[in-house]
Amino acid sequence: MKSDIFRPHTAMILAAGHGKRMRPITATTPKPLIEVNGKALMDHGMDRLADAGVKRCVVNVHYLADLVEVHALKRKDMEVLISDERAELLETGGGIVKALPMLGEDPFFQINADTAYWIEGVQPNLELMIETFDAGKMDALLLVAETVHSVGYSGKGDFVMAQDGALSRRPEKSVTPFAYAGAAILHPRLFEGAPKGSFSMNQLFDKAIEAGRLYGVQMDGIWLHIGTPDAIAAAEYAIRESAA
Repeated sequence: MKSDIFRPHTAMILAAGHGKRMRPITATTPKPLIEVNGKALMDHGMDRLADAGVKRCVVNVHYLADLVEVHALKRKDMEVLISDERAELLETGGGIVKALPMLGEDPFFQINADTAYWIEGVQPNLELMIETFDAGKMDALLLVAETVHSVGYSGKGDFVMAQDGALSRRPEKSVTPFAYAGAAILHPRLFEGAPKGSFSMNQLFDKAIEAGRLYGVQMDGIWLHIGTPDAIAAAEYAIRESAA
């Protein structure tokens, strides 16, 4: 364990997407507010942030923005700030860039409201990320899940992870064992020279890979990928089984 552990006290939750694959549910309910195991997806993430000591959380809104904003502002265990993207959806990268003035100058947690959901293992995963993050050599630390032990995920994986945790992209036409689980610790310097307007965080992840500064930590537990309406029942079944 490192002696100079840094604990982020600020977080960004990405909650602005349309959730098209979750239709027809998302016709009236934004994906972050879809309930799994009796609680909105966004609240599962915010609960874990609070447990990890986060004091301020920025939430971006676009699709069904009023519903997300009202729900997020009900939180009493942290300060919640809204980054308003009603006029223009800025994607993952542009959304964070817009919110940077509210996030401060220190590394911060970033969580995808609709995909960062898992059954914890022995150690809470945000604590595992805090212990692993090294600002001296990392611009970003991503929580990655082993795809064979995930529920509801059918993709080919996203990254190859070296023994020291350094990440590289999955080679074309191949399968890799690790998928991005929607939670990260990001250093603000990652956004230096970032594009204007709407863009994907994948551009900055690729930039960090080229600099040798994108790292991953393997999730302890089971990732529950809620990508389609059918995945809700599968996730709730996995939760019941884990508690049995």
